[in-house]
Amino acid sequence: MIISKPKEEKILREASEISMRILQKLGESIKEGVTSLDIDRKAGVLCREYNVKAAFKKVSGYNYNTCISVNDVAVHGVPNDIPFKKGDLVSIDFGIVYKGMYTDHCWTWSIGKPDENREKLLKVGRAAVENAVQKAVTGNRTGDLGFEMEKEANVNGFNILEMFVGHGIGKTLHDEPEILAYGEKGTGELLVDGMVICVECQVVDDIGSDVRIDEDGWSAKTMNGGNSVMFEYMVIVRKDSPIILTNSLNWGTVV
Repeated sequence: MIISKPKEEKILREASEISMRILQKLGESIKEGVTSLDIDRKAGVLCREYNVKAAFKKVSGYNYNTCISVNDVAVHGVPNDIPFKKGDLVSIDFGIVYKGMYTDHCWTWSIGKPDENREKLLKVGRAAVENAVQKAVTGNRTGDLGFEMEKEANVNGFNILEMFVGHGIGKTLHDEPEILAYGEKGTGELLVDGMVICVECQVVDDIGSDVRIDEDGWSAKTMNGGNSVMFEYMVIVRKDSPIILTNSLNWGTVV
């Protein structure tokens, strides 16, 4: 989507604020003994309280409010009744529909202080996406963002998953352009003023960058059982600097 009217930006800002409040409350609910199904049910309650719809329930065949991925589940984790335990890495991917506009963003938390490797994975996963977000300005290309994500992961000894991509968003959940988590500077689709995009990637400490789909038909697990983190920001492309709609830059990663 490319914003063409001030009213559209106003609605997107309102939607993003509500979506962030809900995701933050879901993060605060993560603790040992809680299940991802518990978190998903809370998401449903909060959506009703804020009078919004869960965006992912608009996806054909998916019946949950959230995607919650734990440890070796990299993305699209289906909520289940397995209790969280200390040390788990929990990623909550969430979005809403508000006045015809969609949101989509993700954050990863560690239950308790992570070990050295998981702490590094969290820091690198954040930096990969946050570095890319800063390149979401008019005149750059999608490859400039992908280059930043891949570089940050690789120089720190990690991999990114190439098969999952960021995307445009607005009046639909997934729109053009696709934003790969890898690439070369100056390549890919041109970013134009007012374009609304989701910048995301999954950073893994697995040997490879392939996944296998679990028997639930959705959860994408690392092939060798490595851990994964996912961060995602929703931004508006502007001339000098991007407008970060889901501005969680000051959030922590430990609960």
